[in-house]
Amino acid sequence: MTDHASVTDMAALPQPLWMIGCGNMGGAMLRGWMAAGLDPASVTVVTRSGLGAPGGVRSVTELPPDERPATLVLAVKPQQLDTVAPLLAGLEPELLVSILAGVEADVLARRIPARAVVRAMPNLPVAIRQGVTALFSTSEALEVRRAAEALARPLGLAEWIADERSFDAVTALAGCGPGFVFRFADALAAAGTALGLPPEQARRLAVATLAGAGAMALQADVPPATLADRVASPGGSTRKGLDVLDADDALIRLLTATLSASERRNAEMAAAARG
Repeated sequence: MTDHASVTDMAALPQPLWMIGCGNMGGAMLRGWMAAGLDPASVTVVTRSGLGAPGGVRSVTELPPDERPATLVLAVKPQQLDTVAPLLAGLEPELLVSILAGVEADVLARRIPARAVVRAMPNLPVAIRQGVTALFSTSEALEVRRAAEALARPLGLAEWIADERSFDAVTALAGCGPGFVFRFADALAAAGTALGLPPEQARRLAVATLAGAGAMALQADVPPATLADRVASPGGSTRKGLDVLDADDALIRLLTATLSASERRNAEMAAAARG
């Protein structure tokens, strides 16, 4: 079940909040926080264009002088760290939250000093508040954990990662995962078209099938493998199709190779950020 924050959870968040960068992901997160009770008047968005912030939020192109954020959310591309870090180094917020893939907590702490640093990896469905956000921090302080969860829970499932070395794998699975699911949906529709279905009808059927199966898996008290076996009657058509996917662990090997490629790229970006 998705664990959403209540309005009172936002009281755990040090305010005011500044967000540096506000692209698709940052904007989606900010709208989710506001829906959970974050006061837009407590938020400042800093972008090069001054665009992208939801209504009611102050949007600027330069850091406001003589002001300091209590929570600083870093939502730029990892490649922009070298540009923005020197500008932010003197702010020293209570909490620094970074969604930069591949940039480790100790690197962030050195480049942008803060009382506590949290790495967060949200995935695209946070835009509809059904996402996954992985969290990691070297801080064990209860107030830091509560503040990070106040940001993550309105967006969907929040999962703490105990070992930062696992973050690249988590990013490959949950962060990149929606892209792989979208590609699978497209392939499922293309296969239906190859069997003679009209393309648009095949697409609707594929997407609705994935949505229903995903919702069922979330509510089930058994693993997805068990659900697959329940659908597949011995000797039936589903079983014949599963036999193709299961032969020589073909699907598992394909997805392992897929996630491994993403994990390696995350590691490469981490090495680049370390310098």
